[in-house]
Amino acid sequence: MFDAVLFDLDGTLADTAPDLGWAANMLREAEGLAPLPLATLRPWTSQGVRGLLRVAFDIAPGDAAYDELSQRFLTLYARRLCVETRLFEGVAELLDELENLELAWGIVTNKRMRFTDPLVAQLGLTPRTTCVVSGDTTAEAKPSPLPILHACQLLNCRPERTLYVGDDRRDIVAGNAAGCRTVAAAYGYLGDSGHVLAWGADVVIDAPGELASYLTQRLTS
Repeated sequence: MFDAVLFDLDGTLADTAPDLGWAANMLREAEGLAPLPLATLRPWTSQGVRGLLRVAFDIAPGDAAYDELSQRFLTLYARRLCVETRLFEGVAELLDELENLELAWGIVTNKRMRFTDPLVAQLGLTPRTTCVVSGDTTAEAKPSPLPILHACQLLNCRPERTLYVGDDRRDIVAGNAAGCRTVAAAYGYLGDSGHVLAWGADVVIDAPGELASYLTQRLTS
């Protein structure tokens, strides 16, 4: 039924909120503001700098201060890509199971390549993943289907025989538009995407191990 599984990175494979939240709070401190609890910042992590600046400074792209603050944020984050970042519990075992099932797997993220590649390496995933597609790899980022379609080309797999797993509505929109089966990671950050059951995913999982069970049942039955 499936030849490959593609994953979002932040909030799906890895809990990057502590290091991204650190950058947001360092920027707040520089602006004379008190730090925010990680629990306040965490839900916005999948939306990257845009989401974190929204919650930390109540600004959005197009606002006068946005470009300058976003560049300062990214400079800070580059110093702390993988200090507290970890794979979510159960992800390592899930990847082991994919490899036992001889399923290729890759990463499709909106994170920029200059952050993605070193982070994936520091997490120890570079030798294992068969492709990494970043937010600036293709002409458009998610929710466009282009990054996922590009990953399918790299893996030489058909979209309809590929699962895409993500923790944000735009992940599911992109995966569905690409013609993949989609899995919503309800254990991730979720942001302001509404209830996860309304995203239109084929499957919703509350833990990475549920995906391993789902695939094992279908590939060995």
